[in-house]
Amino acid sequence: MAEVTTIDNQADQPAADDRASAGTTSIEVKEVSKFFGSLTAVNNLSFTVKKGEIVGFLGPNGSGKTTTMRMLTSFYTPDAGEIKINGIDTQENDLLTRFSIGYLPENNPFYADLMVSEYLNFIADLRGLSKEERNRNIPPTVDETGLSDVFYRPIGQLSKGYKQRVGLAQAILHRPSILILDEPTEGLDPNQRLTIRDLIKSLGQERTVMISTHVMQEVETTCERVLVISKGDLVADSPVSDLLLKAQGLRAVHIEVEGNEIERALEKLPNVDSIQREDRVDGHKRYIISTQANEDLRPAIFNLAKRNDWVLYELREERARMEDVFHDLTVDRQNESQEES
Repeated sequence: MAEVTTIDNQADQPAADDRASAGTTSIEVKEVSKFFGSLTAVNNLSFTVKKGEIVGFLGPNGSGKTTTMRMLTSFYTPDAGEIKINGIDTQENDLLTRFSIGYLPENNPFYADLMVSEYLNFIADLRGLSKEERNRNIPPTVDETGLSDVFYRPIGQLSKGYKQRVGLAQAILHRPSILILDEPTEGLDPNQRLTIRDLIKSLGQERTVMISTHVMQEVETTCERVLVISKGDLVADSPVSDLLLKAQGLRAVHIEVEGNEIERALEKLPNVDSIQREDRVDGHKRYIISTQANEDLRPAIFNLAKRNDWVLYELREERARMEDVFHDLTVDRQNESQEES
């Protein structure tokens, strides 16, 4: 069984919020790489997260998100580069940096037969909290995470949503200045997702929060800024509002048509960025015409069909969503990687 290290004498340690106030940067990642044999999981990654920010950390499966989060929390050691938490190098004092962080892993481990009260006291033991500290910390933690009604119930009897609340409770029990949450709403139903999102926003009022998720709506409603990683490389670092503006500027016109020399004629239209053909079993032709221009392409396509005696079965426009921007940022790199392999 792996040895469990506790932090003794926490009363002698500076409070997490006091340590965070020493500077404006909570997380600093500088030229960090991580390798697993011949696999490069994270490649020369650099970014910073300021104190008090709520940042979304996005990427497709296998992009290096979880590996990065495990390095931030000192579960993994970087093979190159450095990570600083509240100005402290994780490789120089990982016990101190761990105490500044509350971590909710993607698959949060529980002892199902323990009551919530017993589990939080167990976490307090692992954290080395004194009796006075746990008496001071547990009531507001239970309050913040809404666990009062299930405090004396076994964790195994709780819903998935309440289990996530318990996971968040263990992450904030020692009152850290930074929260790192890996897929905090994975497996929840829509109502549970909304509840946990609201809880995360509430927790983020006094803490720096970094969230890994695949749910774009979560990023839009919860985060101020987004980092996108693909194949171990950082491909975007932007305010959420900027990505939303970019998405609003992307248009796609879907047409279903019957006629001759369709693609050649469509390519001659102004402001057409790309044309994607979709196969149809009924013999009709379907195309998706993409543009970043402000002008609506549909009138020009309608007039083109009229002049060429095409039969239009469908002509509709779709505005891009944040998912489409994410797709554009990551899919090309994934395709390149697959071709190389």
